[in-house]
Amino acid sequence: MSDNTPDNHTHRALIVDDEADIRELVEITLTRMGLTTEAVGTLAEARACLDRQTYDLCLTDMRLPDGNGIDLVRHIDAEHPGCPVAVITAYGNTEAAVESLKAGAFDFVSKPLDVNVLRRLVDQALKLDRDGPRKDPDRAAPKATRLLGDTDAMRALRATIAKLARSQAPIYVSGESGTGKELVARTIHTQGPRANMSFVPVNCGAIPEELMESEFFGHVKGAFTGASRDKSGLFAAADGGTLFLDEIAELPLQMQVKLLRALQERAVRPVGSEQEIQVDTRIICATHKSLAEEVARGRFREDLYYRLNVIELRVPPLRERAADIPTLADYILEGLTRKLDLEEQPRLTDAALAALNGYHFPGNVRELENILERAVTLCESPEITPDYLRLESPLAAATAEANGQTPAPPQPDNGAPLENRLEEIERQSIIEALETTRYNKTKAARHLGISFRALRYRLKKLGIE
Repeated sequence: MSDNTPDNHTHRALIVDDEADIRELVEITLTRMGLTTEAVGTLAEARACLDRQTYDLCLTDMRLPDGNGIDLVRHIDAEHPGCPVAVITAYGNTEAAVESLKAGAFDFVSKPLDVNVLRRLVDQALKLDRDGPRKDPDRAAPKATRLLGDTDAMRALRATIAKLARSQAPIYVSGESGTGKELVARTIHTQGPRANMSFVPVNCGAIPEELMESEFFGHVKGAFTGASRDKSGLFAAADGGTLFLDEIAELPLQMQVKLLRALQERAVRPVGSEQEIQVDTRIICATHKSLAEEVARGRFREDLYYRLNVIELRVPPLRERAADIPTLADYILEGLTRKLDLEEQPRLTDAALAALNGYHFPGNVRELENILERAVTLCESPEITPDYLRLESPLAAATAEANGQTPAPPQPDNGAPLENRLEEIERQSIIEALETTRYNKTKAARHLGISFRALRYRLKKLGIE
């Protein structure tokens, strides 16, 4: 029994397989882990066992003499939701594995059975709460890590997350930029059995194409010029935990092929190595694009799409939950008060709050954060009026006017280069003003046409001494 194996002496497992040698192997493995086991060979026997006994785990073969393992998964999911069920599939049968996960299976394991893989699966399953997800487990989380909001959309999202946290199925988080997809992924991780292991987020669009394989799978010393030592990749870093692949649609096709193999085999081969390394990593991916459209246009592999999109979780845009804006705004302003060391927390006037409620928020929660930070910086008093919100986008309006069009709703900026250029312009303007006024900050602020408080904030933000 491994050191990290939980105290399993009170746990009971049901094993369903018509092959006696498989039943015996699984029974021996689980018994050595301290579980009490019961093994049967048919679907009917399994259902009879479930009717008379409570189990902490069920392992079932896909093909049974009197039915399909998927039927048992659905039965347990409906009638015994506190019992995680894993499916034993034939080697390489990805379709069956995906189907079982969609039906509600906790995980799957392929034949021939690897005892170490089986042990890890059992450990993960026994970490789950026997009573199932709480009505709103997010309420117990620290405020800074919670998905705030009391609208129906947010309550439904949190309830779905609580259910998905009990599964090991790959999840595709869809939603517009700025909706909080990474926070959703992190919440799924922290509410599941992998919470004590690593959560590794990576933006697929930020990795140069020539470095992707090494970054994902690692490399050995001497694999290429500059590889002076062995390096573990992102999959290894997330072993036992969760790997969050943000902007998955940005992966080039060649890398999509390699990622698909890693997901199917649950193993990675470091660049320059002849040996594969087994990894136990849950995959959650996200993108602001439509993966289905990317598949239709030939930019994303269909087989990888179905492997990743076992369960799709849509994060609602802010305009669909406008009633949450006051709660979010109060939380953001509370954070800005601490960040800027303000004596009093800024507050929105009724008119400002009404303006926010009527705004369409193309950048969603991230845009709301930026709007409020800008308002706090510019505002001379704790009261934020609509003028300080500056909800109209000058860039979008100017472009539309130049083209003789009616200004369209502004679109979020999904890249950093423009922001970096604007920061550099701002930095140079401030430095010039300071030099002109011989570093008198009060005069420099007046020269720039902003308040002393706004200048102080910008100096801190830009790291100007």
